[in-house]
Amino acid sequence: MTTTDRPPATAPTPAPGRGRDRQTAVYRAGVVGRRPRVPVDAAALQAAASRTMSRRARAYVDGGAGEGATMRHNREAFDRWRVVPRVLHATTHRDLSRRVLATDLAAPLLLAPVGAGALVRPDSDLLIARGAAATGTPYVFSSQGCNPMEDTAAEMGTTPFWYQLYWSTHEPLVDSMIGRAEALGAQALVVTLDTTVLGWRPQDLSLGSLPFARGEGIAQYTSDPAFLALLRERVAAAQGPAEKVDVTLAAVRSLVSMTRRFPGRFVDNLRSPEPRAAVETFLGTYSNPALSWDHLATLRHRTSLPVVLKGVLHPDDAERALEAGIDAIVVSNHGGRQVDRSVASLDALVAIRDRVGPDPTVLLDSGVRTGADVFVALALGADACLLGRPHLYGLALAGAEGVAEVVENVVAELDLTMGLVGAATLDDIGRGLLVEGR
Repeated sequence: MTTTDRPPATAPTPAPGRGRDRQTAVYRAGVVGRRPRVPVDAAALQAAASRTMSRRARAYVDGGAGEGATMRHNREAFDRWRVVPRVLHATTHRDLSRRVLATDLAAPLLLAPVGAGALVRPDSDLLIARGAAATGTPYVFSSQGCNPMEDTAAEMGTTPFWYQLYWSTHEPLVDSMIGRAEALGAQALVVTLDTTVLGWRPQDLSLGSLPFARGEGIAQYTSDPAFLALLRERVAAAQGPAEKVDVTLAAVRSLVSMTRRFPGRFVDNLRSPEPRAAVETFLGTYSNPALSWDHLATLRHRTSLPVVLKGVLHPDDAERALEAGIDAIVVSNHGGRQVDRSVASLDALVAIRDRVGPDPTVLLDSGVRTGADVFVALALGADACLLGRPHLYGLALAGAEGVAEVVENVVAELDLTMGLVGAATLDDIGRGLLVEGR
């Protein structure tokens, strides 16, 4: 063999990436008979988690708007795209890091905001935050959280977090929520646009189940000074006897739920009108159906945080938001929970990225289940993805550790996919690695 016939000298074997680390850990545990308690397959993960949930939790987490067409569209959109691996690329190191706005991401993933997570497991936001912190994954705190943002932020340690805002009809409450998030060190403000009213959700409606009406998912409000001031004004202004309520077992359980979740001692709350009044005050101010571009224009005077708009699906809206100085958009159809037969978020991403060009920050939410999904979204123009239902499934199965395992599995698959197709960095992932199927 001549010198020119010899293969090139090989570099030292690199340390395994996150994908190989995760695989190795799972296989080594298998040698001694331990299998993952959180399934690594997306369908099995959902099925296992759903078996642990109550009927109300399953309806809220797994349910969608109308007949569920939008949820199907989200998955069908991902299924249309095929990855085209390249070979002999000698890709041994992968860098999954990315800076989005002012936030450094170890991988292009954030945990999406989820409301009423305590339907799945008590102290849901604290557990999700611990799982996020364990993996270094930013968490977007929800306005509809079941723990006050102050307590949730304490669980994040040095891991960044963002705050998601539902725009209330009570403007002092909007300012108070923003101010609390800023004081805690949130790195972005995410304004959800697509839930000015709740969508038609048959699974919840069939059970007559709205978590907020039982005091579930309103901890950001009952811990907020502006909300409490409004609540007490309403209690003080109330005239005449209290409204009569049918005394049923369900009514008693609902009253106990409201009372238990309101700040203070349970016994004191039982004697107080405030827990029930808190629910009524929330339902009257929760979200603003009149939300408009004029409201958003006031944000520059109300916060120094980068502003992200979540729920954008039309290219015209995306273009207008960016022209108005919005820092980023999240292409999202709310996981299929708001408008039935809506366009898939992934399809909207393609149209929006084509319209706004490569520079603006665009994230994708809705339908993301696996690392391969994240790869496809990045190839089609997303800067990062928000992971929603899967981390709730991990929460249902194993608390904070379950959240962390779901994240590690998604990131591991992304890392291995990059290695197999020859993408050393996220910037190497482009449309040239995909073809559209039928």
